[in-house]
Amino acid sequence: MLVAGTLGLGWATGHAETAPSAAEIDWRPRAELPEKTRLALPAFCDGGYLPSGNGEGAGGAFAGGVDAEQPLEASGLNARYEIDQELFLQGDVRIRQGQFQVTGTEARYRQAEGAVSVLGPLVSRGSDFLLTGNSANYNVETGRLDVNTATFLLHGPEMRGRAGSLSRLSEQQVVMEDGLLTTCGPGQNDWAIVASDIRLNRAEGFGTARHVRLEVLDVPVFYWPWASFSIDDRRKSGFLYPQFGSSTAGSGGFLALPYYLNLAPHYDATLTPQYMTGRGLFNEAEGRYLSSLGETTLQLGYIGSDSEFAAENPGESGERWALDATTRAVFGGGWSGYGDFSAVSDQDYFSDLNRNLEINQATHLQRKGGVTYRSDQQYFEAYLNDYQTISESIANADKPYAQLPEIIYAGQAGVGILEANLESQYTVFYRDNEGLTGLDQANGQRFRARPELAMPVRALWGFSRPSVSVDYTRYDLDDYDLGDGAFDRTVPVAEWDNGLYFDRQGSLFDVPYNQTLEPRLYYVWADANADQNDIPDFDTDLQTFRFDQLFQPDRFTGGDRVGDANQLTVALTSRFNDLLTGAERARFSIGQVQYFDDRKVTLFGEGGGTRSRSPLAGEVVLNPLDTLEIRSSGLWDPDTGDTEEGRSQLTFHSSDYRYLASLGHTYSRGEIEQADIATVFPVTDRVSLIGRWVYDSDLNRTVGSLAGLEYNNCCWSIQVVHQNYLTADRELQGRILFQIQMKGLGGSGGASARVAEAIYGFDERERRRYGTP
Repeated sequence: MLVAGTLGLGWATGHAETAPSAAEIDWRPRAELPEKTRLALPAFCDGGYLPSGNGEGAGGAFAGGVDAEQPLEASGLNARYEIDQELFLQGDVRIRQGQFQVTGTEARYRQAEGAVSVLGPLVSRGSDFLLTGNSANYNVETGRLDVNTATFLLHGPEMRGRAGSLSRLSEQQVVMEDGLLTTCGPGQNDWAIVASDIRLNRAEGFGTARHVRLEVLDVPVFYWPWASFSIDDRRKSGFLYPQFGSSTAGSGGFLALPYYLNLAPHYDATLTPQYMTGRGLFNEAEGRYLSSLGETTLQLGYIGSDSEFAAENPGESGERWALDATTRAVFGGGWSGYGDFSAVSDQDYFSDLNRNLEINQATHLQRKGGVTYRSDQQYFEAYLNDYQTISESIANADKPYAQLPEIIYAGQAGVGILEANLESQYTVFYRDNEGLTGLDQANGQRFRARPELAMPVRALWGFSRPSVSVDYTRYDLDDYDLGDGAFDRTVPVAEWDNGLYFDRQGSLFDVPYNQTLEPRLYYVWADANADQNDIPDFDTDLQTFRFDQLFQPDRFTGGDRVGDANQLTVALTSRFNDLLTGAERARFSIGQVQYFDDRKVTLFGEGGGTRSRSPLAGEVVLNPLDTLEIRSSGLWDPDTGDTEEGRSQLTFHSSDYRYLASLGHTYSRGEIEQADIATVFPVTDRVSLIGRWVYDSDLNRTVGSLAGLEYNNCCWSIQVVHQNYLTADRELQGRILFQIQMKGLGGSGGASARVAEAIYGFDERERRRYGTP
């Protein structure tokens, strides 16, 4: 073994009385941290760790492999060397071999044995790692390192720990006895994981521990005789953190214990048995499969004997279930595929067993699967689509039709200054119409094609696009009692869309901006047969009239009605763009339709009209700050002076997402009027209030609310949330959800993800909880 000794002069200083731990060496109060680190530190943290150095190119005590051919480099203030036998160093001792390095106060190297003994306080610093100890033994040949009374700090996850003894047995194996691990700051053991024996296998990417305890304020609260856990990005089978909560909506209290199964690199599963008060054992399972083409997910829920459901529904066995499957695939060359399938045993499954915080309830579950092709000038899609109607209050005549199948093709081609387009669709509609009469009993086929020829012109000053098209539809119906089920419909359509663009520059509050003025004229004429009510309604509805609908040729969606039209839309939009950032700070739009003929085509009485002009449609979008957005849209009738419809929403978040606020109002004359307010408001650096309230003015009642409290410190947080919501039978029910999160270990409970569904920006706030993006 080649020994290189670098000797210094002088004598070692005396030992410190109490050596600092690894965490104490790098911990600093907030005011003493570098500016970049201080700005990234959450407000509820009193201090943090200095950024990790790179270890002067070395990897520290737990660097990669040890090369026995590498020379051992040693230095100290005082040295004594016996040739080919022993080297003794004292004072500011530094030992290094390849990537391994350590410092201490004394060291003794026995050349014949290849053994180095280091007396501490010793320090070994590597990239994102710091280790200290009282003493250590190092084998030059094998790379084994044994440290007594060790402390360590991992800078990346900000984890610190200690061990009675710590040994690196080989390049890939580390053993700790009487170990402790936490992400709390030095001297703050709010929580810690303690184990008698911890073994880390870097080659396999996991560790094992015996006699594991979770301690809170140094008091054991959980015990596991044995545990296995991941130490890198590789997945590992094992229990996840428990979830718990309570509800007055029939599900009572619940306790869930998820178990993760890492079955193979490309597929895995999660099993979640949970006990629900008053109902029994409820099981959920989720499986995920990855392939070179895409991803497939399968979710199942099952309860064999729901005692409360059986008691409320005499004659029912209490067996309940749900299934949801999704798949996505990309085949290449523009081709892709997809599939979605959902089913439940009964209409009350979601309100009884689903813990989703959304107030609304699904009435239909979709089953759809198909393939698509997309290129720059063509689009093709073929799929099968069906539904399960889970609401028993929906009449058979109002249930949706299945499309078995539906085939869509669209194409575009340029012909000189002209542009040719084609939209086409073929559908086979089916529904179980037993017991229905008239048009409701019809099933059949529909083919629709819309060829178009346009002459688009675009320039800096604006655009103009005149076009002509033919909307052709062919039906072949079964069980049609109004005559021959084979008939067609042809509607010629002419459109002319025009827009101009003007702009000017100015400044406001010393901020330069560009203002645009964009007038737009859109004319459409469609010569449709007034009486189309002899055609069944397979998939057609009346479009909601809003600003965007001003520029649509048809007021109906679907293919069973084509609206007659002879009308001109006049609209004006103005934008204010920040010239420094390019952001759109404001947009104002207003428009109205002038009708030259009465609208005679209806969907069984809806969609017609005799008035000569539409309500004024407008929308306003304001972004005065990057963190503030105000949106408002509405319809105002100049003939009656009434507001027909209005929607307004304000959303705000602070730059660090600690403060969240939203305020909304929805109004539709004669139908609904609701106000919605939500906020997350820190009352101190560590305590925040969480709330949401939805009030219906027509019902004169609260239809949803959320109230909770959140506490954070630098190593753990807790959320307690109470929510009221409407069930399917429009009763206001409540439940309590909890979440306890330990920094570095994740959390237990179910509050956080569900609050994110109810409050804008809360998911981003959670992501930033213990750091910055």
